Amino acid sequence: MAVANDKKGKKETKNDAPNKELEKLQERIETLESENEEQKDKFLRLFAEFENFKKRNTKERFELLKTAAQDTISAILPVLDDFDRAKKSAEDESTDEHISEGILMVYNKLYKVLDGKGLTPMVTEGVVFDPELHEAITEIPAPTEEMKGKVIDTIEKGYLLNDKIIRFAKVVVGK
Repeated sequence: MAVANDKKGKKETKNDAPNKELEKLQERIETLESENEEQKDKFLRLFAEFENFKKRNTKERFELLKTAAQDTISAILPVLDDFDRAKKSAEDESTDEHISEGILMVYNKLYKVLDGKGLTPMVTEGVVFDPELHEAITEIPAPTEEMKGKVIDTIEKGYLLNDKIIRFAKVVVGK
């Protein structure tokens, strides 16, 4: 075999050149493989992030659609209150007021339509006062011991739209 001297005085054989080239190629392969793994990891993370974004966006759209009519329904709530007061007044035995069947049908139909859109009135009479659901207008002495801390009277109904509070109930609480 032929031996050649390199610049530093080391002896190099002809077989060393292919070995060095092979080592360089192996290093290059390892570098490319690690870069490939990094790119694959970045891609998977980006893909997962995009999937989460799509799910979150779909959920937000669904929530928006569920409460899209909230402003309109909130504007109708005073009309419902007037209907309730008129009905309660007509049902009172001490008055001569009466509500015609046609008006009662409109009243019931309006409630059914709003119920179909997800509007539900809160049940407040006799339940424990909850500041998350009720707005206390005043406190009065409780008629019985078991009514302490409970709602005695409802001044204005509270409403939920698809389980989201759109108006708090205004109540009188027993103390």
